[in-house]
Amino acid sequence: MSNQSTPKAIVNSHNEWDPLEEVIVGRVTGAAVPPWHVSLRSTAPRHAWSLLEGMSGRPAPEPLVEAAQRDLDALLGILESSGIEVRRPDPLPQTGAYSTPDWHCAAGYSLANPRDLLMVLGDEILETPTAWRSRYFETHAYRSLLHEYFRTGARWTAAPKPRLTDDFYDEGYVVPGKDEPVRYSVSERDCTFDAADFVRCGRDIFYTRSNVTNEFGIEWLRRHLGERYRIHRIESRSRQPMHIDTTFMPLAPGKALINPDNIVREQLPAALDDWDCRYAPPPVIKGVLELSSVWLTMNVLMLDPQRVLVEATQEPLMEMLDAWGFTPVPCPFMGYYVYGGGFHCATLDIRRRGELRSYCK
Repeated sequence: MSNQSTPKAIVNSHNEWDPLEEVIVGRVTGAAVPPWHVSLRSTAPRHAWSLLEGMSGRPAPEPLVEAAQRDLDALLGILESSGIEVRRPDPLPQTGAYSTPDWHCAAGYSLANPRDLLMVLGDEILETPTAWRSRYFETHAYRSLLHEYFRTGARWTAAPKPRLTDDFYDEGYVVPGKDEPVRYSVSERDCTFDAADFVRCGRDIFYTRSNVTNEFGIEWLRRHLGERYRIHRIESRSRQPMHIDTTFMPLAPGKALINPDNIVREQLPAALDDWDCRYAPPPVIKGVLELSSVWLTMNVLMLDPQRVLVEATQEPLMEMLDAWGFTPVPCPFMGYYVYGGGFHCATLDIRRRGELRSYCK
């Protein structure tokens, strides 16, 4: 047995609001438009379908990349000027084709949103099993960082890699109407979930079932976590559910932002009975190419329990947060929205100054 002691982990994050000390921020260069597939059709807005299908698998248009990069530079400037250590994934172009024994994919997607496929739970980094073939190898861009964090004491876990065979998907999937039951484009044949369908409030984790997260994946995570955490379902009224952080966004102990289109406050889990959960104001949309939900405006990032990064045009949201006791930090980010992510999606907090504790009933 080695006499060497395990180094103290620099990975430490238990919730969405403790003071942020180290963060991974995504990249927008080298991205592709994801190949058209039922997994994309079930999550993208209807009005974007023809555009996405027409550009399927092509490199991301340069004007959109440049606009997103300007916003990303503004975000990096705010984080670094706040004394937060910023880490980046390795460049990994997504425009090439690749295959597995079961399928062929004409291109990848992007490295814009590290929150989607990596989950930090205390000193553990968990690779999650995505339902998108175009994102199957995306975490390879983070391997250098994962090796580094492991060497410094972090636990590194990977959930079972799904096969994503054709029969895993409902090829006949149709987006359900307003009065119809929610249907999902993925089956239970494989374990699949995105990290962005979960948010952390200390020992309590909240999630949504979605077109990228199935019951198999939820149960796998529940068993993996064991008695360390309690997992609670947030019921969403979204017709095309994907990722919780445009639906339910914890801001500080006892405070959460909720989506008025997707959430009925009275139907929130009992664990939130003592929380002050408030509806976000309607989004202000100015010229964005809407390839994602307009509610990316509530996809904010807490720098600490008071300071919150908010998209610079969202004055109603900033006014609401200011009256609620927060300090909004405006940053332009609407150009980044074409990559399907806001501030929370575009980042992965590696270290927040705090300890694991309970904040819910």
